[in-house]
Amino acid sequence: MRKKSIFKRAFLALTAAAAMIFVSVAGVACAEGDIPYDSYNYNYRKDIVMTPAPYVPDGNLTGLDVGISNFKEPQDLCVSDAGEIYVADTGNNRIVVMDNEMTKVNRIIEKFTRDGKEDTFNAPSGVCVSENNQLYVADSNNKRIVVLTPEGEFVKIVDNPQSDILEDGFDFVPLKVTVDYADRVYVIAKKAFEGILVFENTGEFTGYFGTIEVKITLWEKFWRRLASKEERSNQQLYIPTEFTGIDVDSDGFIYASNIDSEGIQAVRRLNPQGKDVIQKGENGNVGGDITWNKYGDYGGASEITDVVYRDKGKYSLLDRKRGRIFTYDKEGNLLYIFGGKGQQKGTFLTPVAIESVNDEILVLDSGHNAILKFKETNYGRLINEAVGLRFDGDEKEAIYKWQEVLRLDENNELANNGIGKAYLTAGDNKKAMKYFKNAMNRKYYSIAFKRYRNEFLANNMGKIMTGLIIFIVFIVVFKKIRAKKTGKKREEGLL
Repeated sequence: MRKKSIFKRAFLALTAAAAMIFVSVAGVACAEGDIPYDSYNYNYRKDIVMTPAPYVPDGNLTGLDVGISNFKEPQDLCVSDAGEIYVADTGNNRIVVMDNEMTKVNRIIEKFTRDGKEDTFNAPSGVCVSENNQLYVADSNNKRIVVLTPEGEFVKIVDNPQSDILEDGFDFVPLKVTVDYADRVYVIAKKAFEGILVFENTGEFTGYFGTIEVKITLWEKFWRRLASKEERSNQQLYIPTEFTGIDVDSDGFIYASNIDSEGIQAVRRLNPQGKDVIQKGENGNVGGDITWNKYGDYGGASEITDVVYRDKGKYSLLDRKRGRIFTYDKEGNLLYIFGGKGQQKGTFLTPVAIESVNDEILVLDSGHNAILKFKETNYGRLINEAVGLRFDGDEKEAIYKWQEVLRLDENNELANNGIGKAYLTAGDNKKAMKYFKNAMNRKYYSIAFKRYRNEFLANNMGKIMTGLIIFIVFIVVFKKIRAKKTGKKREEGLL
């Protein structure tokens, strides 16, 4: 009887343990099921590889959530150095300023006093705060940039650019704006295909910046020779691509996004001379999705509508077509992809602008009339930290982070590449070869192999030469002995 009781208790204990494991696994499954989108990356073959989620939804924020009327078709947002969140609430003709936690509205700027008269906005679609703590508003339908203090006091107006390089009747309609450390103003304007407009801090227009050249085929050149003036003016194949989003990094380089129908390069990093110096990574692509279907509602290349420079060389692109967020490091390596379109919380209808605050990514959605927040997971945090350590030159510590990434995603080529590059920098070429092989990175494997081969030869040259000499002596002695034996046999008549 007692034996049966012991068995019964053991059986119940095992059952309870199994139930706890089941509940735990089910809980994880449910948690993963709450994420309304897939996260993925591309391998060396450019095939899609599913990954753990680097970021997960952390809530949607509407105007009602912070005690004001709802946003109406907002078009831009930015974060000041002080941590305040500025929203260009376009349809309501106002700028909404929230605290860094986005729990309350600090102020609403709907009007300002200029030359003793009250002035207002008309469809403000771009907003930024400069390093000198001045607020710049792309007041689109009023065709001007309004400069205010953060509290909304008038400073100046930037408008009506004048230059011989502008087309006759050029209509200045600013859409997005950013400002560098010298208070130069960079403006994306409607139908300004020639590039980004640049204004000095005095408001003087100085020219176009970062023009994207479009390659023209031989057929297009031939057609243009035969076409009439009217036909040429209606033909836009030769017109450079229009920019869509703009940001500035801590070194004063301008990041500008654009629509690229080929999906190869949808962002540029422009130096002070306007030259693109962006790096394109292992696959030569900084244009969002690498592969896509040509047809259907979501067919075609990604349509990058905005860019945000984050930190440590990282930047993120926002795709309005499929609602994806693509993040790259300074070398142009694609770190992770997440996001999607839909009606669920955490998905987009019409994403228009992207920003980052601390460990969160913010996306402004003019369809939902809301700011969508995303917080980093452990997986995303490890990748961000590893990239940051490599950016700072701390390769040794970066290895530990990448190894943690591999524990969560064992086939992560990015982590294998990261560890391989760290070992390569540290001079451990043999270990570097191992990780580059795992990452299928032929270029860097070849570099590591050549260095390892040279290192091996340098360290073992003495032994190699000694062995070679011994081998040569052995051959010489062997030949002499053999010749002596052959001669003896001949003397004895055996040959």
